[in-house]
Amino acid sequence: MTLIQLKYIIAIAETKSMNKAAEQLYMSQPSLTNGVKELEKELGITLFYRSGKGVTLTNDGAEFLLYAKQLYSQYENLLGKYGKEGSCKKKFGVSTQHYSFAVKAFVDMAKEFDMSEYEFAIRETKTAEVISDVSTLKSELGVLFLCDFNRKSMEKLLSSAGLKFHHLIECQAYVYLWKNHPLAKEKSIRFGQLSGYPCLSFEQGDNSTFYLAEEILATNEYPQVIKANDRATMLNLMVGLNGYTLCSGIICEELNGSDFLAIPFEDDEQNPNSLMEIGYITRKNILLSKMGERYVEALKKYLKV
Repeated sequence: MTLIQLKYIIAIAETKSMNKAAEQLYMSQPSLTNGVKELEKELGITLFYRSGKGVTLTNDGAEFLLYAKQLYSQYENLLGKYGKEGSCKKKFGVSTQHYSFAVKAFVDMAKEFDMSEYEFAIRETKTAEVISDVSTLKSELGVLFLCDFNRKSMEKLLSSAGLKFHHLIECQAYVYLWKNHPLAKEKSIRFGQLSGYPCLSFEQGDNSTFYLAEEILATNEYPQVIKANDRATMLNLMVGLNGYTLCSGIICEELNGSDFLAIPFEDDEQNPNSLMEIGYITRKNILLSKMGERYVEALKKYLKV
């Protein structure tokens, strides 16, 4: 098995076509096919189903691809640190729950590089997809949080996906709302004061559980709830319906503007506060790329940790 054969498998899986993969790799289709057959013979498994419509991964192929991506990514990271500059664009991706500070750190990191030489991607998405993206190396890092309620379940999910959680900061819950909200002048807000306003939360999919929620007090019973799937819609609902959400209190005015406030949540016996631990996830034992290292540094600088 060689690194070039791993590159073959990754290209075929991404393009779902021998011909397109061969074009991408600047080689003939017969040579690529022979390279795959040799690897399959060596491994004793079939990696792809072949048909007139293209190629698809077998179950063995899907499992092999995960390890191939991880190994080849490590190889590329080593080249990035110690090898000569190549002609191919280096890739770097981040998947995150809906945090403006994660986007701000990404912006600060990207400014340090010649973006004509890199292919950057940031994905604000569902919690399960953050975990999946990092597990499958679609993204190098993911940003999410743990708390007392979800910690055991989330740590189990992360461990089974081969991921490690890295601590960044701890914070209490805040109520995030529009500056002209009726409660905007309060020094702190109790749960009972929120009953007349819709609670906004990010959609996590039909089969999601409370453990995947992005809101720190997701188990509380809210009289009014509206689901959204992006930050822009969430902000619009705060203005249009006097909605609110419970968050870390870490907001980025540079990206979100100054029309929104984070006010401390005042807990009580029925609605206790919870410590929110924000961090980033990576594949276990992975060597971060230069972009990954700079992104983590940007996160720490913005969060002042």
